[in-house]
Amino acid sequence: MTRVYFVRHAQPDHAWEDDRTRPLTMEGREDSRKVLKYLRDKNIDSFYCSPYKRSLDTIGETAAYYDKEIIADERLRERESGRNGNHHGMFRKRWEDHDFHEEGGESIAMVQDRNVSALKEILRNNAGKNIVIGTHGTALSSILNYYDTDYDCDSFLRILDWMPYIIELDFADGEFTDKIEHLHIKKEFLGK
Repeated sequence: MTRVYFVRHAQPDHAWEDDRTRPLTMEGREDSRKVLKYLRDKNIDSFYCSPYKRSLDTIGETAAYYDKEIIADERLRERESGRNGNHHGMFRKRWEDHDFHEEGGESIAMVQDRNVSALKEILRNNAGKNIVIGTHGTALSSILNYYDTDYDCDSFLRILDWMPYIIELDFADGEFTDKIEHLHIKKEFLGK
């Protein structure tokens, strides 16, 4: 059994313009300690993450606790948001048509392709281990939709305000077997 703990980042500082370097809020940093508290007895073997600062910082203390390096993978990054692409109307459009994207943005299908590709490689390289993957709301949702086609826009909106959020996916011989939600802290979504 390979166990993957996906950790959606804690609350980011949306006043920070650059998406890649956006830090956590003070509350987000405090909430990251709850991630460590939950994961400290899970015998984690390896850590992978989006290269975005908020995701790295959310799992950073946990990786340090295990004395493990975090392997950043560009494929695990969040969806590239184009102009005016981060509001409920656009969320629905993208989830109704996984190939739709706004100008300069990525579709759900594009995000899913690169995230699932990264996950499958991680699973091949870590069979039988416990893994943490630091992630984002849309990136994680695209993975969940890949393994459960009933996961839709309403499922995505349900977790929109959960920062951080931990969900476990279990795999036997590379095949998905189960998912279990473990932790979430509700925060208001302040994205643009």
